[in-house]
Amino acid sequence: MNKLIFANLLHRPVRSIISVLAVAIEVVMILSIVGIFMGMLNDQKQRTNGIGADIMVLPSNASIFNGVGAVSLPIVDAKAILGLPHVAAVSPAIQHLSTNGNVEVLYGIDYTSFNALKPFSFTEGGPFKGPDDVIVDTVFANEKSHVGDTIQILNEPFRISGIVEPGKGGRKLIPLDTMQQLIGTPNKVSLIFVKCDSPANADLVLNEIRTTEGFEQNTLMTIDSWLNEMTPSKIPGFNLALEVVTSIAVIVGFLVIFQTMYTAVLERTREIGILKSLGASKTTIVSVLLRECSVLAVAGVILGIIFTYIVRSLLLHVFPTQHFEITAGWLLRGALIAFAGALVGAMYPAWIAARKDPIDALAYE
Repeated sequence: MNKLIFANLLHRPVRSIISVLAVAIEVVMILSIVGIFMGMLNDQKQRTNGIGADIMVLPSNASIFNGVGAVSLPIVDAKAILGLPHVAAVSPAIQHLSTNGNVEVLYGIDYTSFNALKPFSFTEGGPFKGPDDVIVDTVFANEKSHVGDTIQILNEPFRISGIVEPGKGGRKLIPLDTMQQLIGTPNKVSLIFVKCDSPANADLVLNEIRTTEGFEQNTLMTIDSWLNEMTPSKIPGFNLALEVVTSIAVIVGFLVIFQTMYTAVLERTREIGILKSLGASKTTIVSVLLRECSVLAVAGVILGIIFTYIVRSLLLHVFPTQHFEITAGWLLRGALIAFAGALVGAMYPAWIAARKDPIDALAYE
């Protein structure tokens, strides 16, 4: 029976290849969208956590997403916070969402106070030497950029003064004064990072800031609470986007498998009649078709996983700053979704085949 299954698949190689590719595309769609979404989310979490702050002070009703909040905090607020008990360092900063060329979050920082949160680890060069300098991380540099090179930021030329290890906020950091001039927000920042004398005092400092005059309406959160909020279930539209893409992928795979198996049943009517006349039960007929579908689905899943890693390599080559995350959990989930969708697509054709009358099937031309 196994020989019959593989012979049937090889009898129509083009159709079998198309079916395998449909399942592979389904797997690639699921894993790619998840890989990009989760990669962006976790990369942002790692880089924000690597700044070294314990608390973030934002404007009232501010978004939790980096670069989305308004630049409306007076920079003098940083001095007021620095005078509070248990505060070790305070750094005002601007996170600016840039869509020029590609989407990225640019950081405007006061180097001295930002470095006090957690020192930079330079692999090449050093701090800003002028207002038109920029610090980039090794991911952006990607061995193609070096100290002294000029890059464009917000349509302005900047000289790379230093290259640092990744995980210190943005991939591109420019002087705070320069950022304020470029976006037209003098003496304003989008958030203030606060480092406590001990991480255990974060909640205590948070309450001190809340009770300080002028900060009653500000959005305050610890880095730990921010990290807890940055999950797919708590980000509006995140799970919905995954569900939509997954549903589309499943529908594509379902329709192709359905068409393949339905056509196979029509073409093999006499064969089915012969099997039933030899005593094959309905269960046996259904089993043969589902086993054929399983072979196609398994081949498609394996090919889809291979294609996903190829897509990941291509994306990282073209967009080196893009984080593409492939996890074992989503590999298994994507494979199961594609496999189950393929089997469901084969159910109806298998049911039709099992119900065929052997006399009518043998007389079929």
